[in-house]
Amino acid sequence: MISLQDLPIPENLVYVIAGVFGLLAFATLLVAVMRRGKADEVHKELWLRVKSWWYMAGIFIFAIAINRTLSVIFLALLSFLAFKEYLSMIPTRRADHRVLFWAYLAIPIQFYWIHAGWYGMFIIFIPVWVFLFLPFRMVLLGETEGFLRAIGTLSWGLMMTVFALSHAAYLLVLPESALVELAPATAVRQFDKSGAGLLFLLVLLTQFNDVAQYVWGKLIGGPKIIPKVSPGKTWAGFLGGMFSTSLLALALGPLLSPMSLMMAGIAGAVTALAGFIGDVTISAIKRDLGVKDTGSTIPGHGGLLDRLDSLTYSAPIFFHYIRYFYY
Repeated sequence: MISLQDLPIPENLVYVIAGVFGLLAFATLLVAVMRRGKADEVHKELWLRVKSWWYMAGIFIFAIAINRTLSVIFLALLSFLAFKEYLSMIPTRRADHRVLFWAYLAIPIQFYWIHAGWYGMFIIFIPVWVFLFLPFRMVLLGETEGFLRAIGTLSWGLMMTVFALSHAAYLLVLPESALVELAPATAVRQFDKSGAGLLFLLVLLTQFNDVAQYVWGKLIGGPKIIPKVSPGKTWAGFLGGMFSTSLLALALGPLLSPMSLMMAGIAGAVTALAGFIGDVTISAIKRDLGVKDTGSTIPGHGGLLDRLDSLTYSAPIFFHYIRYFYY
């Protein structure tokens, strides 16, 4: 019989994952009761959202539970799909299609640096080398009309969907030696072989904040924050989401990370704020382009970027918060 100690992820993370699936089971039952005798679009979409959460949670947990190499490959695939979805929304010049090969090539190279634990190249490859190379490659095409817009949208898309999201993957390879010296004794056991707990904590806090902001906003309503960008965002939703996410971080931070209670609470608030900014930033892009969703990949949710938008900001902020204080 396999014990919890034999699993490839920390024991505490197994209990948290069980709690997440328990919450999903409760949400499924609740929505099923709400839908009884009703066939309107609102309840149908709610049911699709819950079903999609089961698939997303299952795939993500399976990916991070196998081993570090496959986890990094999975996250690289997510970045690839997010970048592809971004490009499908953005108008591009015909000449730029010959440059896209080099932009896509940057993705496996960026994640190779992560897998190798080469922080120096990870942190400068896209912001410096790719940023400088792509305009030069465009110049060689000899097409100057629309040049600034083209290179701006391409570079920004790489930064958001690849560089920013790749910070989540680097949580898997943070050096374990520092944890032995700095982490509380209760946390050291969780990180002797894997950074899966840190990655799971980041994703859980970010996605929970999205849901909490939505629920608090619907329950209380009130003044809008940025009505021209995201009419559904209210101050009540934003503050309620930040408060709820901070509480969740207080409960899970010491179990899944080297953070103390106070540092975990701050991490929850910072992650909630960063997630909100990422959400409204992608919303601004969608409004500029006149689209409701970034795609239709995930039933009930829209596109992949509609689910990863908050993570584009929360991943780098959370990563550098953890790295600065604990590594």
